[in-house]
Amino acid sequence: MAAALALLLLTLSGDYVGTEKGTATFHPAPATAEQQVGERFRLAEHSFNYEMKKLDVQLSNHEIWDVTFPSPVVTPHEANNTIHCEYYKPVGAELTKTKRPAVIVLHILGGDFALSRLFAGAIAQTGTAALFVKMPYYGPRRAPGAPQRMISANPEETIAGMTQAILDIRQATGFLMSRPEIDPEQLGIFGISLGGITGSLAAASEPRLKNICLLLAGGDLGQIAWEAREFRRERDKLIAQGAQLTDFRAAVKEIEPLNYVGNCKGRHILMLNAESDEVIPKACTEALWNALDKPEIHWYSGGHYSVFRHILAALSKTQDFFRKQG
Repeated sequence: MAAALALLLLTLSGDYVGTEKGTATFHPAPATAEQQVGERFRLAEHSFNYEMKKLDVQLSNHEIWDVTFPSPVVTPHEANNTIHCEYYKPVGAELTKTKRPAVIVLHILGGDFALSRLFAGAIAQTGTAALFVKMPYYGPRRAPGAPQRMISANPEETIAGMTQAILDIRQATGFLMSRPEIDPEQLGIFGISLGGITGSLAAASEPRLKNICLLLAGGDLGQIAWEAREFRRERDKLIAQGAQLTDFRAAVKEIEPLNYVGNCKGRHILMLNAESDEVIPKACTEALWNALDKPEIHWYSGGHYSVFRHILAALSKTQDFFRKQG
């Protein structure tokens, strides 16, 4: 745990001590499962090149690699067309010939990566690999000064950004399934806030993600945008133009997790949420919980930000969840 906590304060350096290049193949899920995936989130079989660079970071039982590979979506913004990841790879798998579970980790709306690194490191401490995926238009995927965002006041841009994020996560699943040290039958996803919402939609769209842990997530995107203070400026502009809650919901129905997560029923799922969340209303969390067929859920005291006084408990809960693969 101490090593994972250290990552919260760590700015990963650009010093590399090893490189690896290769080719991965994305195979769609078996036909019966793939047919249940929303049409906009389907991905045909294809191969793609990747590059890995090992960071000069000394940790007890895992390594950190910068990983890049192409997005399956080509946008007008060149920087956004490469997926950037950090791969927290347990050491020793090659020597023991033991394949490891793996988890895709997703970040928050604000794009602060420290929290995702903290959870990725904690997961890796248990011997499970973690692939921290930077979503569209975040970090190195947005050119300096570029106005584009994955989540925008423009619903069409938000739908495009979320769709690319889901297809990128499916591409990342293909990368993990191609790794010799990874057990393709033990894949999962973890996300925080926006990452949790995106993670629920990604799990519904990628049947191989069997273990799903969502922190501060909910459904009913229109309601979340309507109530959250983070979107107050954009919301007030739209309301001044006559928009109503029903319009908000209709605008994002193509990417609404509640319309898809029925696909996740029967999988290994844990939800971690805040009792007094001022960003994700409790009704929205409960809507997602119900749509997921009422999986295990744990409520922490506090709001969306103050809940992080429970960070150590949430880290421990997450580690335990991914130790017990579904």
